[in-house]
Amino acid sequence: MKNSSKNKVLFMAQAAMIAAVYVVLTVMGAALAFGEVQVRFAEALTILPVFTPAAVPGLFIGCLLGNILGGAIVPDIILGSIATLIGALLTWVLRNKSKYIAILPPILSNALIVPFILKYGYQLPFSIPFMMMTVGIGEIISCGVLGLILYAVLNKYKFVIFKTAV
Repeated sequence: MKNSSKNKVLFMAQAAMIAAVYVVLTVMGAALAFGEVQVRFAEALTILPVFTPAAVPGLFIGCLLGNILGGAIVPDIILGSIATLIGALLTWVLRNKSKYIAILPPILSNALIVPFILKYGYQLPFSIPFMMMTVGIGEIISCGVLGLILYAVLNKYKFVIFKTAV
């Protein structure tokens, strides 16, 4: 098999595995993953674009499927997944910066987008600024704390786990 074909297969395999893990973590932690206060354990995976570009589509597809299986409404399925995609893309762009900078895009994209979904899609009675704060706190826990723990573990073995993908 040619090297470029191997890289494409590796890219697709990594993206699929990341998507699958995101879905499993979202569905298993559904009690905490939805609502005005969200601690979605799967969001810890948003640090993965630092290691591989395959994480960008993997996180987007995983979030899309996790939202569908979690019973989310259509605007949440679409816009919530786009928030994760924006966060993943910007984490990939910032991958060579500090790990603390790399965790900011998913925190900010979700804190800025998800409250509007909660307010207008789910008709939650809370104010947008309040939900930006609550979603932001949940994202800091998921992406910041758990994501940085995941980063520390994976960074030791990145050359074994995340071989070069296209």
